Amino acid sequence: MSISLSSLILLPVWISMAQIQQGGPDENEKTTALKDLLSRIDLDELMKKDEPPLDFPDTLEGFEYAFNEKGQLRHIKTGEPFVFNYREDLHRWNQKRYEALGEIITKYVYELLEKDCNLKKISIPEGYGVIVLNPNENYIEVEKPKMHVQSSSDSSDEPAEKRERKDKVCKETKKRRDFYEKYRNPQREKEMMQLYIRENGSPEEHAIYVWDHFIAQSAAENVFFVAHSYGGLAFVELMIQREADVKSKVTAVALTDSVHNVWHQEAGKTIREWMRENCCNWVSSSEPLDTSVESMLPDCPRVSAGTDRHELTSWKSFPSIFKFFTEASEAKTSSLKPTLTRRSHRIKHEEL
Repeated sequence: MSISLSSLILLPVWISMAQIQQGGPDENEKTTALKDLLSRIDLDELMKKDEPPLDFPDTLEGFEYAFNEKGQLRHIKTGEPFVFNYREDLHRWNQKRYEALGEIITKYVYELLEKDCNLKKISIPEGYGVIVLNPNENYIEVEKPKMHVQSSSDSSDEPAEKRERKDKVCKETKKRRDFYEKYRNPQREKEMMQLYIRENGSPEEHAIYVWDHFIAQSAAENVFFVAHSYGGLAFVELMIQREADVKSKVTAVALTDSVHNVWHQEAGKTIREWMRENCCNWVSSSEPLDTSVESMLPDCPRVSAGTDRHELTSWKSFPSIFKFFTEASEAKTSSLKPTLTRRSHRIKHEEL
Protein backbone atom coordinates (compact mmCIF):
# COMPACT_ATOMS: atom_id res chain seq x y z
CA MET A 1 0.00 0.00 0.00
CA SER A 2 1.46 3.35 -0.99
CA ILE A 3 1.05 6.41 1.22
CA SER A 4 1.34 9.90 -0.22
CA LEU A 5 3.91 12.33 1.13
CA SER A 6 1.15 14.66 2.29
CA SER A 7 -0.26 11.91 4.53
CA LEU A 8 3.15 11.31 6.07
CA ILE A 9 3.45 15.01 6.82
CA LEU A 10 -0.03 15.75 8.08
CA LEU A 11 -0.34 12.77 10.40
CA PRO A 12 2.49 13.64 12.84
CA VAL A 13 1.41 17.29 12.75
CA TRP A 14 -2.11 16.33 13.88
CA ILE A 15 -0.76 14.14 16.66
CA SER A 16 1.65 16.81 17.82
CA MET A 17 -1.06 19.47 17.85
CA ALA A 18 -3.34 17.17 19.83
CA GLN A 19 -0.61 16.63 22.36
CA ILE A 20 0.09 20.34 22.60
CA GLN A 21 -3.59 21.10 23.24
CA GLN A 22 -3.52 18.73 26.18
CA GLY A 23 -1.03 21.04 27.83
CA GLY A 24 1.81 20.05 30.08
CA PRO A 25 5.07 21.32 31.52
CA ASP A 26 7.00 20.73 28.30
CA GLU A 27 4.42 22.40 26.01
CA ASN A 28 6.88 25.08 24.83
CA GLU A 29 9.45 22.45 23.97
CA LYS A 30 6.90 20.54 21.88
CA THR A 31 5.90 23.73 20.09
CA THR A 32 9.53 24.44 19.32
CA ALA A 33 10.00 20.87 18.07
CA LEU A 34 6.95 21.18 15.82
CA LYS A 35 8.23 24.42 14.31
CA ASP A 36 11.60 22.81 13.76
CA LEU A 37 9.92 19.90 11.96
CA LEU A 38 8.01 22.23 9.66
CA SER A 39 11.09 24.30 8.94
CA ARG A 40 12.84 21.19 7.62
CA ILE A 41 10.19 20.64 4.96
CA ASP A 42 11.25 22.14 1.66
CA LEU A 43 7.90 23.27 0.28
CA ASP A 44 9.49 24.37 -2.96
CA GLU A 45 10.78 20.88 -3.56
CA LEU A 46 7.39 19.40 -2.69
CA MET A 47 5.83 21.53 -5.41
CA LYS A 48 8.35 20.20 -7.93
CA LYS A 49 8.44 16.57 -6.77
CA ASP A 50 6.32 15.22 -9.65
CA GLU A 51 7.51 17.76 -12.23
CA PRO A 52 9.47 16.46 -15.23
CA PRO A 53 12.83 18.08 -16.01
CA LEU A 54 12.67 21.48 -17.68
CA ASP A 55 14.55 20.15 -20.68
CA PHE A 56 12.85 21.14 -23.94
CA PRO A 57 13.75 20.78 -27.65
CA ASP A 58 15.39 23.65 -29.50
CA THR A 59 13.59 23.15 -32.83
CA LEU A 60 9.98 23.09 -34.02
CA GLU A 61 10.48 19.53 -35.20
CA GLY A 62 11.61 18.58 -31.72
CA PHE A 63 8.30 19.87 -30.36
CA GLU A 64 6.54 17.99 -33.18
CA TYR A 65 5.06 21.22 -34.53
CA ALA A 66 5.22 22.87 -37.96
CA PHE A 67 3.59 25.72 -39.87
CA ASN A 68 1.19 24.64 -42.61
CA GLU A 69 0.65 26.34 -45.97
CA LYS A 70 -1.69 28.86 -44.31
CA GLY A 71 0.96 29.86 -41.79
CA GLN A 72 -0.85 28.10 -38.92
CA LEU A 73 1.05 26.26 -36.21
CA ARG A 74 -0.12 22.66 -36.13
CA HIS A 75 1.00 19.39 -34.52
CA ILE A 76 2.82 17.20 -37.03
CA LYS A 77 0.98 14.00 -36.08
CA THR A 78 -2.49 15.16 -34.99
CA GLY A 79 -2.87 18.37 -36.99
CA GLU A 80 -4.23 20.07 -33.87
CA PRO A 81 -3.36 23.64 -32.80
CA PHE A 82 -0.98 24.27 -29.91
CA VAL A 83 -2.18 22.97 -26.55
CA PHE A 84 -0.97 24.83 -23.47
CA ASN A 85 -2.06 22.25 -20.87
CA TYR A 86 0.10 19.51 -22.32
CA ARG A 87 0.34 17.89 -18.88
CA GLU A 88 -2.50 18.27 -16.42
CA ASP A 89 -1.82 19.86 -13.01
CA LEU A 90 1.67 20.97 -14.04
CA HIS A 91 1.10 24.65 -14.74
CA ARG A 92 4.71 25.65 -14.08
CA TRP A 93 6.07 23.00 -16.46
CA ASN A 94 3.47 23.86 -19.13
CA GLN A 95 4.41 27.55 -18.86
CA LYS A 96 8.11 26.77 -19.32
CA ARG A 97 7.30 24.58 -22.31
CA TYR A 98 5.22 27.40 -23.80
CA GLU A 99 8.04 29.91 -23.30
CA ALA A 100 10.62 27.57 -24.88
CA LEU A 101 8.43 27.06 -27.95
CA GLY A 102 7.78 30.82 -28.12
CA GLU A 103 11.51 31.52 -28.37
CA ILE A 104 11.78 29.15 -31.35
CA ILE A 105 8.79 30.75 -33.09
CA THR A 106 10.25 34.23 -32.54
CA LYS A 107 13.45 33.22 -34.33
CA TYR A 108 11.41 31.59 -37.09
CA VAL A 109 9.42 34.80 -37.69
CA TYR A 110 12.64 36.81 -37.85
CA GLU A 111 13.98 34.38 -40.46
CA LEU A 112 10.81 34.81 -42.55
CA LEU A 113 11.11 38.59 -42.41
CA GLU A 114 14.71 38.40 -43.57
CA LYS A 115 14.37 35.68 -46.22
CA ASP A 116 10.89 36.21 -47.65
CA CYS A 117 10.50 39.97 -47.11
CA ASN A 118 14.14 40.89 -47.76
CA LEU A 119 14.35 42.80 -44.48
CA LYS A 120 17.58 43.18 -42.60
CA LYS A 121 17.64 42.88 -38.82
CA ILE A 122 19.97 45.39 -37.23
CA SER A 123 20.07 47.12 -33.87
CA ILE A 124 19.48 50.78 -33.14
CA PRO A 125 21.19 53.16 -33.87
CA GLU A 126 22.16 51.75 -37.33
CA GLY A 127 19.99 52.86 -40.33
CA TYR A 128 17.10 51.31 -42.28
CA GLY A 129 15.89 51.35 -45.83
CA VAL A 130 12.37 50.24 -44.88
CA ILE A 131 11.72 50.91 -41.22
CA VAL A 132 9.67 48.57 -39.07
CA LEU A 133 9.24 50.15 -35.67
CA ASN A 134 9.10 48.01 -32.56
CA PRO A 135 7.34 50.25 -30.04
CA ASN A 136 6.40 47.37 -27.74
CA GLU A 137 9.97 46.59 -26.70
CA ASN A 138 10.74 49.30 -24.18
CA TYR A 139 12.75 47.42 -21.56
CA ILE A 140 14.71 44.27 -20.84
CA GLU A 141 14.23 42.03 -17.83
CA VAL A 142 17.23 41.08 -15.73
CA GLU A 143 17.52 39.24 -12.47
CA LYS A 144 17.18 41.58 -9.54
CA PRO A 145 20.40 41.69 -7.51
CA LYS A 146 20.09 40.21 -4.06
CA MET A 147 20.43 42.68 -1.26
CA HIS A 148 22.65 41.47 1.57
CA VAL A 149 21.40 43.38 4.58
CA GLN A 150 23.37 43.04 7.77
CA SER A 151 21.23 42.10 10.73
CA SER A 152 20.56 45.05 13.01
CA SER A 153 20.89 42.77 16.00
CA ASP A 154 24.60 42.11 15.29
CA SER A 155 25.65 45.39 16.84
CA SER A 156 23.27 45.22 19.80
CA ASP A 157 23.99 44.16 23.32
CA GLU A 158 21.49 41.28 23.14
CA PRO A 159 22.67 37.84 24.22
CA ALA A 160 23.97 35.65 21.42
CA GLU A 161 21.20 33.08 21.98
CA LYS A 162 18.49 35.73 21.55
CA ARG A 163 20.11 37.06 18.39
CA GLU A 164 20.28 33.55 16.93
CA ARG A 165 16.58 33.02 17.60
CA LYS A 166 15.74 36.32 15.85
CA ASP A 167 17.87 35.45 12.84
CA LYS A 168 16.23 32.05 12.62
CA VAL A 169 12.74 33.59 12.68
CA CYS A 170 13.73 36.05 9.94
CA LYS A 171 15.05 33.25 7.74
CA GLU A 172 11.91 31.16 8.24
CA THR A 173 9.69 34.14 7.44
CA LYS A 174 11.62 34.86 4.24
CA LYS A 175 11.47 31.21 3.23
CA ARG A 176 7.68 31.12 3.66
CA ARG A 177 7.27 34.41 1.77
CA ASP A 178 9.43 33.17 -1.12
CA PHE A 179 7.43 29.95 -1.30
CA TYR A 180 4.07 31.67 -1.44
CA GLU A 181 5.37 34.04 -4.11
CA LYS A 182 6.44 31.06 -6.21
CA TYR A 183 3.09 29.36 -5.58
CA ARG A 184 1.24 32.52 -6.67
CA ASN A 185 3.45 33.00 -9.73
CA PRO A 186 5.08 29.60 -10.41
CA GLN A 187 6.58 30.50 -13.80
CA ARG A 188 8.78 33.13 -12.18
CA GLU A 189 11.76 31.35 -10.72
CA LYS A 190 13.77 34.49 -10.03
CA GLU A 191 12.87 37.98 -8.94
CA MET A 192 13.25 40.19 -11.99
CA MET A 193 13.57 43.91 -12.57
CA GLN A 194 12.93 46.01 -15.67
CA LEU A 195 15.68 48.12 -17.21
CA TYR A 196 14.12 50.66 -19.56
CA ILE A 197 15.88 51.37 -22.86
CA ARG A 198 17.33 54.86 -22.96
CA GLU A 199 15.12 57.27 -24.96
CA ASN A 200 12.86 54.32 -25.86
CA GLY A 201 11.09 53.71 -22.56
CA SER A 202 7.59 53.92 -24.08
CA PRO A 203 5.97 53.51 -27.52
CA GLU A 204 5.71 57.29 -27.82
CA GLU A 205 9.40 57.78 -26.99
CA HIS A 206 10.36 55.05 -29.46
CA ALA A 207 8.44 56.71 -32.30
CA ILE A 208 10.10 60.06 -31.63
CA TYR A 209 13.55 58.43 -31.37
CA VAL A 210 13.18 56.62 -34.69
CA TRP A 211 11.91 59.80 -36.34
CA ASP A 212 14.78 61.94 -35.06
CA HIS A 213 17.57 59.46 -35.79
CA PHE A 214 16.37 57.82 -39.01
CA ILE A 215 13.30 59.15 -40.78
CA ALA A 216 14.08 62.86 -40.44
CA GLN A 217 17.62 62.25 -41.69
CA SER A 218 16.65 60.04 -44.63
CA ALA A 219 16.63 61.22 -48.23
CA ALA A 220 13.12 59.89 -48.82
CA GLU A 221 10.76 62.46 -50.32
CA ASN A 222 7.57 60.49 -49.71
CA VAL A 223 7.20 59.00 -46.26
CA PHE A 224 4.15 56.86 -45.47
CA PHE A 225 3.04 55.52 -42.11
CA VAL A 226 0.97 52.44 -41.34
CA ALA A 227 0.10 52.63 -37.64
CA HIS A 228 -1.93 49.89 -35.97
CA SER A 229 -3.85 50.19 -32.68
CA TYR A 230 -1.66 52.00 -30.11
CA GLY A 231 0.68 52.90 -32.95
CA GLY A 232 -1.89 55.50 -34.01
CA LEU A 233 -1.68 57.13 -30.59
CA ALA A 234 2.12 57.13 -30.85
CA PHE A 235 1.92 58.80 -34.27
CA VAL A 236 -0.36 61.57 -32.97
CA GLU A 237 2.10 62.18 -30.14
CA LEU A 238 4.89 62.35 -32.73
CA MET A 239 2.92 65.02 -34.59
CA ILE A 240 2.42 67.00 -31.39
CA GLN A 241 6.17 66.93 -30.68
CA ARG A 242 7.43 67.33 -34.28
CA GLU A 243 4.52 68.93 -36.14
CA ALA A 244 6.43 71.01 -38.70
CA ASP A 245 8.89 68.22 -39.53
CA VAL A 246 6.15 65.60 -39.96
CA LYS A 247 4.09 67.85 -42.21
CA SER A 248 7.06 68.57 -44.44
CA LYS A 249 8.09 64.93 -44.90
CA VAL A 250 5.04 62.67 -44.48
CA THR A 251 2.78 62.24 -47.50
CA ALA A 252 0.01 60.07 -46.02
CA VAL A 253 -0.83 58.04 -42.91
CA ALA A 254 -2.90 54.85 -42.83
CA LEU A 255 -4.25 54.02 -39.38
CA THR A 256 -5.69 50.58 -38.69
CA ASP A 257 -8.09 50.37 -35.76
CA SER A 258 -6.17 53.17 -34.10
CA VAL A 259 -6.88 53.98 -30.44
CA HIS A 260 -5.67 57.58 -30.66
CA ASN A 261 -7.82 60.41 -29.31
CA VAL A 262 -7.03 63.93 -30.49
CA TRP A 263 -8.93 65.46 -27.58
CA HIS A 264 -7.33 63.46 -24.77
CA GLN A 265 -3.92 63.92 -26.39
CA GLU A 266 -4.62 67.64 -26.78
CA ALA A 267 -3.72 67.77 -30.45
CA GLY A 268 -3.98 71.32 -31.77
CA LYS A 269 -6.32 72.61 -34.48
CA THR A 270 -3.63 72.62 -37.17
CA ILE A 271 -2.80 68.95 -36.44
CA ARG A 272 -6.46 67.94 -36.62
CA GLU A 273 -6.84 69.76 -39.94
CA TRP A 274 -3.74 68.06 -41.37
CA MET A 275 -5.01 64.64 -40.25
CA ARG A 276 -8.37 65.22 -41.95
CA GLU A 277 -6.54 65.80 -45.23
CA ASN A 278 -3.76 63.23 -45.02
CA CYS A 279 -4.91 60.37 -42.77
CA CYS A 280 -7.48 57.61 -42.97
CA ASN A 281 -8.41 55.09 -40.27
CA TRP A 282 -9.45 51.57 -41.37
CA VAL A 283 -11.43 50.35 -38.36
CA SER A 284 -12.79 46.94 -37.36
CA SER A 285 -16.30 46.57 -38.78
CA SER A 286 -18.54 43.91 -40.25
CA GLU A 287 -19.27 46.25 -43.18
CA PRO A 288 -17.54 45.64 -46.54
CA LEU A 289 -14.07 47.04 -47.06
CA ASP A 290 -13.92 50.85 -47.42
CA THR A 291 -17.50 51.42 -46.30
CA SER A 292 -17.76 54.74 -44.46
CA VAL A 293 -17.97 54.46 -40.65
CA GLU A 294 -19.27 57.38 -38.64
CA SER A 295 -17.09 58.86 -35.92
CA MET A 296 -17.65 61.21 -32.98
CA LEU A 297 -14.16 62.67 -33.50
CA PRO A 298 -13.66 64.84 -36.60
CA ASP A 299 -9.95 64.07 -36.92
CA CYS A 300 -9.77 61.88 -40.03
CA PRO A 301 -12.07 59.73 -42.21
CA ARG A 302 -12.97 56.30 -40.83
CA VAL A 303 -13.76 53.38 -43.14
CA SER A 304 -14.29 49.67 -42.62
CA ALA A 305 -11.30 47.35 -42.76
CA GLY A 306 -13.59 44.57 -43.96
CA THR A 307 -13.24 42.58 -40.74
CA ASP A 308 -14.49 42.87 -37.19
CA ARG A 309 -11.30 41.33 -35.81
CA HIS A 310 -8.94 43.98 -34.46
CA GLU A 311 -5.76 42.01 -35.18
CA LEU A 312 -6.66 41.51 -38.87
CA THR A 313 -7.48 45.12 -39.76
CA SER A 314 -4.03 45.87 -41.23
CA TRP A 315 -3.91 42.70 -43.31
CA LYS A 316 -7.44 43.03 -44.66
CA SER A 317 -7.10 46.68 -45.60
CA PHE A 318 -3.68 46.51 -47.32
CA PRO A 319 -5.10 46.71 -50.90
CA SER A 320 -6.94 49.92 -50.04
CA ILE A 321 -4.02 51.32 -48.05
CA PHE A 322 -1.58 51.00 -50.95
CA LYS A 323 -4.10 52.54 -53.33
CA PHE A 324 -4.49 55.39 -50.84
CA PHE A 325 -0.72 55.86 -50.75
CA THR A 326 -0.47 55.84 -54.54
CA GLU A 327 -3.20 58.47 -54.90
CA ALA A 328 -1.57 60.64 -52.22
CA SER A 329 1.82 60.41 -53.92
CA GLU A 330 0.39 61.29 -57.34
CA ALA A 331 -1.53 64.20 -55.84
CA LYS A 332 1.61 65.50 -54.17
CA THR A 333 3.51 65.27 -57.44
CA SER A 334 0.84 67.30 -59.21
CA SER A 335 0.66 69.70 -56.26
CA LEU A 336 -2.87 68.54 -55.47
CA LYS A 337 -4.16 67.06 -52.25
CA PRO A 338 -6.27 63.90 -52.45
CA THR A 339 -9.88 64.51 -51.50
CA LEU A 340 -10.52 62.14 -48.61
CA THR A 341 -14.28 62.01 -48.64
CA ARG A 342 -16.46 59.09 -47.67
CA ARG A 343 -17.34 58.53 -51.31
CA SER A 344 -13.71 58.37 -52.45
CA HIS A 345 -13.00 55.55 -50.01
CA ARG A 346 -15.90 53.40 -51.13
CA ILE A 347 -13.84 51.22 -53.48
CA LYS A 348 -15.65 48.56 -55.44
CA HIS A 349 -14.49 45.01 -54.87
CA GLU A 350 -14.31 44.45 -58.64
CA GLU A 351 -11.49 47.00 -58.82
CA LEU A 352 -9.47 45.00 -56.28
